[in-house]
Amino acid sequence: MPGRSPSSSLPAPSLEALAHSARVHARIRAEVEAAGGAIGFDRFMDLALYAPGLGYYMAGAAKFGAAGDFVTAPEISPLFARVLARQVAEVLERIPGGEVLELGAGTGALAAGLLEELEALGAPWTRYAILEPSADLRQRQRSYLCEALPALGGRVTWLDRPPRRLRGVVVANEVLDALPVRCFRKSVGGFLERRVGMDAAGHLRWVEVTADTRLAERIAELESAAGTRWPPGYASELCERLPAWVRDLAERLERGALLFIDYGYPRREFYHPQRVRGTLLCHYRHRAHEDPFLHPGLQDISANVDFTAVAEAGHAAGLEVAGFTTQGQFLLALGVADAVTAAVGDVERFRLSQEVQRLVLPGAMGDRFHVIALTRGIAGPLSGFSLRDFTGRL
Repeated sequence: MPGRSPSSSLPAPSLEALAHSARVHARIRAEVEAAGGAIGFDRFMDLALYAPGLGYYMAGAAKFGAAGDFVTAPEISPLFARVLARQVAEVLERIPGGEVLELGAGTGALAAGLLEELEALGAPWTRYAILEPSADLRQRQRSYLCEALPALGGRVTWLDRPPRRLRGVVVANEVLDALPVRCFRKSVGGFLERRVGMDAAGHLRWVEVTADTRLAERIAELESAAGTRWPPGYASELCERLPAWVRDLAERLERGALLFIDYGYPRREFYHPQRVRGTLLCHYRHRAHEDPFLHPGLQDISANVDFTAVAEAGHAAGLEVAGFTTQGQFLLALGVADAVTAAVGDVERFRLSQEVQRLVLPGAMGDRFHVIALTRGIAGPLSGFSLRDFTGRL
């Protein structure tokens, strides 16, 4: 069976989509059975999101924008890319022969906006590369860029793995949240790992087991970082892969900046005792919900980012934290409000004003998303962090 029946608040998938989900479910079930009845949630995420030809990001269904499951900042407004390009250009001005590497380019909208604005700013970039493991998304990005920017789209290259050496700017917008996580819960007797198994009817379900010694010690460290004891029943996530993932990029960076934009918190806020249900979130047809086992392969699964872990990994590889702030403060520092002021006509001004509000206001994307910059060999401050820099909270 492909999963639990969808909630009445969610639209029903097509028969073709259900058939695809059944194939993903069968792949996961085979692995659960081979593992003796349960697999880690991180492995479940691997399969549901990235199994070749099956996973959510590896198959052909629309994922981004109005026809997909969620909308990212570049689709909300082209201003996001235009303003972000100012920060990218500032770094490139300090690096002769620098390039741009975008990780997970989605629809290609961010790449298009960055390329167009970098050209308009006269920024000295030598190459724009996209690291994209999904063949389907590569083709969509290529088509989008060639149509949107005929003169520049042909200058973009796609990579299977990061270059051995990087000079320039690496941009990752909503990438870290899709890294697989392990799930845990605190019980009266200690810490439990929340794994994935099957019930008698073949539905995916949570299976809780005593956390192994290494995981229990790591969870205890996170509880200590929260500054107080979690209540019994407290549940959350740990992305064990994030430090190595960031470190790998950092070690490749000879000179330049890594810019990560995502929803998440500094560690003390991430593991706050009041955040008792964790941060795991799924998106299906523009509805957010908390059931990761619904229609495997048809929905996005994500968890918030521990930005303290990002900073620690960068520091371990010799990078500096050049700034950490909210998306709202970052965009305002780079002049996003200027576009509204410069708009011609009330209709255009109103439209841009609405877009800017979604990007910068608290309660929208403005304070839910954060931006962190890790740098090597870059002199001077970065403009995006000139209004408010919350590095001290890391």
